[in-house]
Amino acid sequence: MLPVFCSHLVSCNNTHTNPICTYHSTTFPMCPALSVFRPITTAHHHRRRRLALSSITLLQSTPPNIFSRSLTKPRRLRTFSSLYSARTSVEHIDCNAPVEEVWDFPDPGDKDMFNFDSGFGLTEMSKPGSSSGSLSVEVKELEELPEQWRRSKLAWLCKELPAHKQGVLVRVLNAQRKWVRQEDATYLAVHCLRIRENETAFRVYKWMRQQHWFQFDFALATKLADYMGKERKHLKCQDIFDDIIQQGLVPAESTFHILTVAYLSSSSQGCLEQACTTYNRMIQLGGYKPRLSLHNSLFRALVSNPGDSAKHNLKQAEFVYHNLSTSGLEIHEDIYRGLIWLLSHQDVVDKERIASLRLEMNGAGFGESKDVLVSILRACSKEGDVVEAESTWTKLLSFGNRPPSLAFVYRMEVYARVGEPMKSLEIFRSMQELFGSPTVSAFHKVIEVLCNAQEMELAESVMTEFINSGMKPLMPSYIDLLNLYYSLGLHDKLEATFSQCLENCDPNRSMFNIYLKSLVQIGNLEKAEEIFNQMYRNEAVGINTRSCNLILRGYLSSGDNIKAEKIYNLMCKKKYNVEPPLMEKLDFVLSLSRKVVTKPTILKLSSNQREILVGLLLGGLQIVSDESRKNHAIQFNFREDSATHNVLKRYLHYEYHEWLASFCKAEDGADDYIPCQFTTISHSYFSFYADQFWPSGRPAIPKLINRWLSPRALAYWYMYGGYRTSSGDILLRLKGSQEGVAKVVQALKMKSLDCRVKKKGKAFWIGLLGSNSTWFWKLVEPFILDDLKDILRAGEQSTSEMGETREINFNSGSDFDSDSDDYQNLQGDR
Repeated sequence: MLPVFCSHLVSCNNTHTNPICTYHSTTFPMCPALSVFRPITTAHHHRRRRLALSSITLLQSTPPNIFSRSLTKPRRLRTFSSLYSARTSVEHIDCNAPVEEVWDFPDPGDKDMFNFDSGFGLTEMSKPGSSSGSLSVEVKELEELPEQWRRSKLAWLCKELPAHKQGVLVRVLNAQRKWVRQEDATYLAVHCLRIRENETAFRVYKWMRQQHWFQFDFALATKLADYMGKERKHLKCQDIFDDIIQQGLVPAESTFHILTVAYLSSSSQGCLEQACTTYNRMIQLGGYKPRLSLHNSLFRALVSNPGDSAKHNLKQAEFVYHNLSTSGLEIHEDIYRGLIWLLSHQDVVDKERIASLRLEMNGAGFGESKDVLVSILRACSKEGDVVEAESTWTKLLSFGNRPPSLAFVYRMEVYARVGEPMKSLEIFRSMQELFGSPTVSAFHKVIEVLCNAQEMELAESVMTEFINSGMKPLMPSYIDLLNLYYSLGLHDKLEATFSQCLENCDPNRSMFNIYLKSLVQIGNLEKAEEIFNQMYRNEAVGINTRSCNLILRGYLSSGDNIKAEKIYNLMCKKKYNVEPPLMEKLDFVLSLSRKVVTKPTILKLSSNQREILVGLLLGGLQIVSDESRKNHAIQFNFREDSATHNVLKRYLHYEYHEWLASFCKAEDGADDYIPCQFTTISHSYFSFYADQFWPSGRPAIPKLINRWLSPRALAYWYMYGGYRTSSGDILLRLKGSQEGVAKVVQALKMKSLDCRVKKKGKAFWIGLLGSNSTWFWKLVEPFILDDLKDILRAGEQSTSEMGETREINFNSGSDFDSDSDDYQNLQGDR
């Protein structure tokens, strides 16, 4: 049993006497123990005693309304979402109108995406639970304060603080420490919320937490968290949310709701998982019943990704469905469709669960749409259920229009599983007649089926049609052909197909490994060594455990023990596992040279790895430390929609392979799949980088950064955290203090690179414009990965990358021009 958070507040026997605010003594009932993991199968909800939150009453006078809207009624929010691939956007509308949701999805086409009904408009059937609407923060007006000097200073601070950024604001507040008290700081925070300077209010709150007189104010924290969440600042909202939890209190229902919506509104990696965590805690820890709009928004986000990546969300989607069914809320048809869609994507299909959902759909008066029938076909294709597949196909034909293209693909797979490849080819030809031209997925599937059945001539014929059609990508079908030729022992055809593949496709590690295995099989070690070295030099391909074991087998079979030892040393360095049969031969070979077969136990970064790490840390790489800050792990995060990151992550996964945690290393059969997030082991060796770049768990810029800005470091900073505009300008993203950014600007100036700096949000953008971008490119080009030189030179980036900097305008000058204070201070220090 996990520890249970109990809600409690300390009641006071007497009122506090202070000139600003008086807290009347109030008794708050203790919450009963709430199990964090309450069984989701329970149909009836037990009565829960909730934390009673009373308003904070002021002195005898009745203050004016501080917030623009009444705080005595629960604030209702409706969500409006639009889909941009995997992004979920939720818009708050503060009104008392019925909740309405309008979701408009594009046609997924040949992609395996779940498509919501455009008429998914819902209204709530049950009354929403209590929120923080009855919770108010009230303070006395300035004219009611007895001291004239205090009124004057508070009025001055109310005017001064919103005009300053964080650094200056903290210095101004620090200068007032001698007289500022809890009530004064609370008034400043409330005043900032009143005039909608919510960011300033949050900074005042953070400053309050660091003072010795600070007493936690639940009402203020709740209101501030809600305002931060409504502005989509989920990190700051989460910060205050954690403060409430650490006080042993249960956050208000509105805070749970708004924080969940804030996470759903963000496209940042990991926000969906955080939204699910907050949603679960809202139910299991807080005992609240979320609104229908929140259930639907979260469910929609869970099924918004393609099937292969969304299938891991099944458990959470089932939990949302359980809460809908046990809360008396209306369950829309798309909830059933989404669950069946997720179930059909599982590796092991639960046919009984799909059947029960279909019965519930029929009982609710919903018919089976095309999407549901396609999901049923997908499930049948994994089980080889021909009878159910044909029955479902008949239902699809009854709709009158052409069946979806994916339905043909799943039918082909059904018959392939029962050993009827000719029937699959017949389905492919019927699709060709109906659509005029098959889809890419249909070509991939029929070639895969024919290759697995070793129908070589038919597979070659369809492959020729595929190439002539001009469709892309061709790589999956080329790999199927290469495997077919290897299994048949046709090594000459395999080599010819490999050469043809290089002409039509980008290089791929899987195809290189198949060709390498063929060369080792026929004993052509000279050519095999050439291919292995080509893989080793090409950052876009690289080597892995399978590549090393293949060439090692060739050297051991030919008796070339010296080269076998070199490959073994490389495998030890990169922590690649040697196959057991090869290990027995290798043991004998190394014993002849009086060497012990041991793997090195001491890890050490190479000079290149250290330089690369500096550039990546400047570009936004994260370091995760343990509580004692003795061991640290490097966390690599890459954007899925970035062409640059797709190439870079493959190279970095290989470059730091020996440092990666075991669960982040690719499996033997996964030659080409590299996750978008992987982490190193937790090690004390990274302490230097943690102290310099991530002190106190926040990004910072070292004081001696000018010594470490080598051309290689700049190149990887550019590849990881920057991009080149279509006009040729280069922008580099950087997080840290203004003083640290000024040091980086000065370090670039020492390399004859003049730049401009603009701040957007928490990040600074360093702009190398005009001729400076040309000089920068000449400096870093030798260290840019070969496959990225054309991309970075042409400025071809994804819309997500360009969107982040679309509003940055360097024409108005730099935030750190030569006459700025930070620049002058830096010059004086030197």
